[in-house]
Amino acid sequence: MVVLSQPALNQFFLLKPFKSTPLFTGIPVVDLTHPDAKNLIVNACRDFGFFKLVNHGVPLELMANLENEALRFFKKSQSEKDRAGPPDPFGYGSKRIGPNGDVGWVEYLLLNTNPEVISPKSLSIFRENPHHFRAVVENYITAVKNMCYVVLELMAEGLGIRQRNMLSRLLKDEKSDSCFRLNHYPPCPEVQALNRNLVGFGEHTDPQIISVLRSNSTSGLQICLTDGTWVSVPPDQTSFFINVGDALQVMTNGRFKSVKHRVLADTTKSRLSMIYFGGPALCEKIAPLPSVMLKGEECLYKEFTWWEYKKAAYTSRLADNRLAPFQKSAAD
Repeated sequence: MVVLSQPALNQFFLLKPFKSTPLFTGIPVVDLTHPDAKNLIVNACRDFGFFKLVNHGVPLELMANLENEALRFFKKSQSEKDRAGPPDPFGYGSKRIGPNGDVGWVEYLLLNTNPEVISPKSLSIFRENPHHFRAVVENYITAVKNMCYVVLELMAEGLGIRQRNMLSRLLKDEKSDSCFRLNHYPPCPEVQALNRNLVGFGEHTDPQIISVLRSNSTSGLQICLTDGTWVSVPPDQTSFFINVGDALQVMTNGRFKSVKHRVLADTTKSRLSMIYFGGPALCEKIAPLPSVMLKGEECLYKEFTWWEYKKAAYTSRLADNRLAPFQKSAAD
């Protein structure tokens, strides 16, 4: 456990006197096997940009295996972990989130989801027991991808899109620019005496189409409701939480909202989360889908490629409204 003085905490981490937020009981829950799942998904994405997915079909054993392997890595000495960094963007990172000054009480592994593409930094992560760790990661990612395709196809149906694979095909593309992240938030007992909360990962939206999150039983995740209220999401280590990303907000012409979220570190327990970020190919054009829009409805966003948006997103700060430059104005 790392021990930091108050000046060190204030200097390096974004501390704010957040009010204690009770666990929010209104998170939409979607049963993937429910006959009306397509409409439940659409309603949740429209009202919250976020929902909890149960009866998802991903074996709990895959989740537990990956959690154990991840914890084994994060328990290594700092010098051992640093061999897998600094991130390029793949590999191991600690405290710094992106290249633009954002910091948080977090350490992480960022991996490519394409098994054909292994970055040199990732190879050092897998060095000790390469076949086992890689197999555990790839088995988990494969299962989550397949589940995600089902969610996106039900979503397309619920939106009234005739081509059922309109959204899922973007993630199935062999050039899909998707990634996978393991976040570890160590406990920080020093913060308790300050009567403040320590930001593990600052507020942001995810730029991709969809994010699939699973965590251990430690709370910390918060989402921002449409009225600007921050609420705490009750953890559930057997379920997944689905986030609408910026690209999906554009493709639905604003019907779905990319949910703003953040993570607060716990004073006594570590939090481990694993997130699959489903993105399109770099050359894919992102724009409101004509099949979603009503007759005469105006496009709220300009067309752009995923590469153009990704480049803009990663030159911004976490909390920036990264879609703002791509919104259409009256003059357009």
